Amino acid sequence: MDVSKELDTRGLNCPLPILKAKKALADMGSGELLRVVSTDPGSTRDFQAFARQTGNELVEQSAEGGDFVHVLKRR
Repeated sequence: MDVSKELDTRGLNCPLPILKAKKALADMGSGELLRVVSTDPGSTRDFQAFARQTGNELVEQSAEGGDFVHVLKRR
């Protein structure tokens, strides 16, 4: 997967991972991938809702140890 930008939001709780992702996506081109790493267990649900509301595609979600990884494709 060719990720254009990666965000480390470990240690931050909702809504900060979403807000940082929104800002990062605004600076990216259409079709580019953003990878967000979070430690907030609620981020899985939050990013699903964020993708539905914004039209950005949630390409992948996974849990790696205590981290939750979300990959979004810019619309």
